[in-house]
Amino acid sequence: MKKDLHLVGFRVGRETFGVPIAMVREIVRVPEITAVPNAPDHVEGVINLRGKIVPVVDLRRRFGQPEVQKSKTNRILVVDLADKIVGLIVHSASEVLKIPAADMEAPDTLLQENQNNFVIGVGKLHGRLILLLDLNKVLQRGELNGLNGLEQPALAKA
Repeated sequence: MKKDLHLVGFRVGRETFGVPIAMVREIVRVPEITAVPNAPDHVEGVINLRGKIVPVVDLRRRFGQPEVQKSKTNRILVVDLADKIVGLIVHSASEVLKIPAADMEAPDTLLQENQNNFVIGVGKLHGRLILLLDLNKVLQRGELNGLNGLEQPALAKA
């Protein structure tokens, strides 16, 4: 018998997404974000999170969604991804979802045809559909390596 999936639920645009709760370190309000020159379009910049420099990715931009006005409900999901800490800007994040394994389905073959598709499952919960994300695909290996340089604080050269 398969166990229930425990996900952190969040919204980007009108859709509700989920990622495994074990990947999420914390959820924080959006602080001042420092822009980084020549960063990819979906990289908003970096934040200082208790002395650690954390790159921040805007999931709305990453998913190719139109610009929306920022609000007080916006949050940053701080996630552990491939031994790196990355912040993900979402419209809102406030719930832990428990979805029975029987209510999870693999994405339709139409979704699977797209090599860059980030959705690895669709869960049904109380009449809603929750899209389960593969964060490793959201930030592919090359992008993660590019973010690695953003994590380290700049040191003055002697």
